[in-house]
Amino acid sequence: MTFLCYKRIVSPYLLLIFIFTDQLVESQSLIGPNFDKSLLPFGSQSTTGILFSSCNRNEVNPGATFTMLNNCSFAVWAAAIPGGGRRLDSRQTWLLNVQPGTTGGRIWGRTNCSFDNSGKGNCETGDCGGVLQCETYGSPPNTVAEFALNQVNDLDFFDISLVDGFNIPIEFRPTSKTGCSRGVRCAADIKGQCPAELRVAGGCNNPCTVFKTEEYCCNNGKCGPTEYSKFFKERCPDAYSYPRDDATSTFTCPSGTHYDVVFCPS
Repeated sequence: MTFLCYKRIVSPYLLLIFIFTDQLVESQSLIGPNFDKSLLPFGSQSTTGILFSSCNRNEVNPGATFTMLNNCSFAVWAAAIPGGGRRLDSRQTWLLNVQPGTTGGRIWGRTNCSFDNSGKGNCETGDCGGVLQCETYGSPPNTVAEFALNQVNDLDFFDISLVDGFNIPIEFRPTSKTGCSRGVRCAADIKGQCPAELRVAGGCNNPCTVFKTEEYCCNNGKCGPTEYSKFFKERCPDAYSYPRDDATSTFTCPSGTHYDVVFCPS
């Protein structure tokens, strides 16, 4: 099957289109809470529910390892496209290896989940179709770390997006500063300060989900900042606050860089 992979990666609104084939093969491991943490160095269009399409460019460029750390005092059900999902108790870590050429990658945390032995259930926020092993993006509200690997000029592109709302504070940072713009974090008290009309159990919703109007959903690509996007931007200035917020919200690293995604960064 052939996939068409999209990612807006440079300001103001350059859309790069790549056509790739085949599927992703990923490896992953779960590390316990007693792991020596000194060894861990530690935008975006709203597309909830769309299947991830992986890409294989048949290149020798390395992929990336994503280290997900739950620094929260409560359990987080980490989700990744590609990758699936894992329950992470406090201080537990999940390593995920992702192939080069991957676009449309997402990592997010789910909260207040319950799954049976077959991996079926639900989550209060970030649910991905009622399964532990995510194959689709999470439902709002959820704070999202997004990435595309080995793209133009052999760069990775990454961001934190609040286009689907906010549920858990996140930090998304490269493990090396060499050639990287910098890391990005969103750790403000958005849930506590959320406008009443956006407030839901477990998080702060995005206005598109609530109002379903073009002004907030930006389906035709001609939207701009709103009073609600400004609320998010004032609290997390480096994160995507609405779908066309490229200019201040996309970051880069050389291909082959590895990354940490920390839930509830200190």
